[in-house]
Amino acid sequence: MNDPDWLTWTREMQAIAQTGLAFTRDPYDRERYEMLRALASRIMAAHTAADAVRIEALFAGEQGYATPKLDVRAAVFNDAGEILLVREAADEGRWTLPGGWADVNLTPAENCAKEVREESGYTVRVERLVALWDRTRQGHGPLVFSVAKAVFLCSVTGGAAATSLETTGVGWFAHHAVPDDVSVGRTLKSQILRLFDHRADAALPPEFD
Repeated sequence: MNDPDWLTWTREMQAIAQTGLAFTRDPYDRERYEMLRALASRIMAAHTAADAVRIEALFAGEQGYATPKLDVRAAVFNDAGEILLVREAADEGRWTLPGGWADVNLTPAENCAKEVREESGYTVRVERLVALWDRTRQGHGPLVFSVAKAVFLCSVTGGAAATSLETTGVGWFAHHAVPDDVSVGRTLKSQILRLFDHRADAALPPEFD
C-alpha cells in the first residue's frame, strides 16, 4: 500500500524547498523556496488535523540536503527461538520491535543495541543486518517524512526485562504467538514473522526495497 499522491507530492515539495534553502545564495530564490515550503505546509494541513503554522515550523526545523530519516529496529531472539517485543507507551500499548530514530555519532548497529537496552532492559550482540526497508513501500501508513528502516538480527548477552519511559511491557513470543495488536507505524506483523526466517537461515540475504 503506497501513500496517497498528495502526501508524496508534499514530501517532494518540502524536500525541494529544504535543499534549495540549504544551497541558494540568491535572496529571490530563498524567498521562492520559503513560499514553496509554506505551500507544502498548507497542503499537509488541508489533509490532516494539524495546524499549517505548526507544520511549517516542523519543516523549517529540517535543514541541509533533504534525505530520508533512519529508523533502526532490533530482531532479538533468545535460545528458545522467541522474539523480543516491547509495548509502546505512545501507541496504546501495542507491540513492536525495540528501536527508534538513529542518534548522531553512533553507528546503526550501536543505535540498535542502545535502543534495546533502553526499551527492554536487555543487552545484545548485533549480529547482522537482515533488512533495509522503505517505510512507505512496506505500507506502514502516512508519515510526514520519508523513512528508511534498518533491521538487525541480535542475540541476548545479558540484562533483564525492564520497561522505560517509552515502553509499558516486555515480552518474548514464539512464531505462532506473535500478537495481532502491533504498532503498525513502527513494525508490521508480517515483518516480525519474516524475521523468524532470517533467524533460522543465516544464508538468507538482507532484504531491501
